[in-house]
Amino acid sequence: MTISHDQAAWFKQTFDQLTDNMEKAVLGKRHVVRLALTCLLSEGHLLLEDFPGTGKTMLARALANTVQGSHARIQFTPDLLPSDVTGVTVYDQHKGTFEFHPGPIFHTIVLADEINRASPKTQSALLEVMEEGRVTVDGRPHEVGRPFMVIATQNPIEQAGTYRLPEAQLDRFLMKSSVGYPDKAATIELLVNAKVRDRAALVTPVITSATIAQMGGLADEVYVDPAVIGYVAEIAEESRRQPHVKLGLSARGCLAFIRVAKTWAAADGRDHVVPDDVKDLAVPVLCHRLLLDAEAQFSGVSIDTVISRLLDSVVPPTDRVV
Repeated sequence: MTISHDQAAWFKQTFDQLTDNMEKAVLGKRHVVRLALTCLLSEGHLLLEDFPGTGKTMLARALANTVQGSHARIQFTPDLLPSDVTGVTVYDQHKGTFEFHPGPIFHTIVLADEINRASPKTQSALLEVMEEGRVTVDGRPHEVGRPFMVIATQNPIEQAGTYRLPEAQLDRFLMKSSVGYPDKAATIELLVNAKVRDRAALVTPVITSATIAQMGGLADEVYVDPAVIGYVAEIAEESRRQPHVKLGLSARGCLAFIRVAKTWAAADGRDHVVPDDVKDLAVPVLCHRLLLDAEAQFSGVSIDTVISRLLDSVVPPTDRVV
């Protein structure tokens, strides 16, 4: 069964309330804030790539403070070990047993700051927990609970001493976005209130973890017409035929498209997905999943150009499939 109009209206009202609350810390970036909330309600993970000082960490902390749950920040460095993330089993001499000491990954929202500065071995510690919601230490699985979200940040500059995220890990991020520099009005407001050292501290919880789970359940019930499903499938097939594309959209990417489109539609107060939802989310869903070949860089072809051509080449549906 699909969600009712009243449920969709409540979803939109609550979503707007969360967005307004987060904008206390992240000024003039409503679209990015909505993407982050969509990612959380779709039970996915978000990758933020932007220049230093644009507010990536502030956005992550504002989201964590909005939800009445626990949150942790992991500063990724080259000497960080996998056990520093997942936890470790320690022998208790008094009890004569081994006890598991959970790491910072066992929180509602986890900020993985500058994730590309850690070694591939440490990065791989996130693969299982991001996909299955649990970590395995010494052969024993440990659930992290729900809701659970990883927000990772990385800088596109200062690449010395960094480790590029492999495609398998990039595909596990539901969306990728950037905060970008604030506009003039937002910059002026920031400077006027320069005495506020920590804007994320202004954000107080307005929703519980249980309500997050409830909203996620409602988003799952948003109706997706077979015509829209076919549209996403055609985009995936066409992405693999595009010039300069070495790796197209995967099946996991198609599922991500449908999941976020449902949440995006509910956030707009609708009980069904329209093709424009797919178009609106194309860049954050596709930009880290499409891998370009070496010739693309020499030809001056960017990932945004490829996505634009992809959407132009696939005609969106205009009629429902009965």
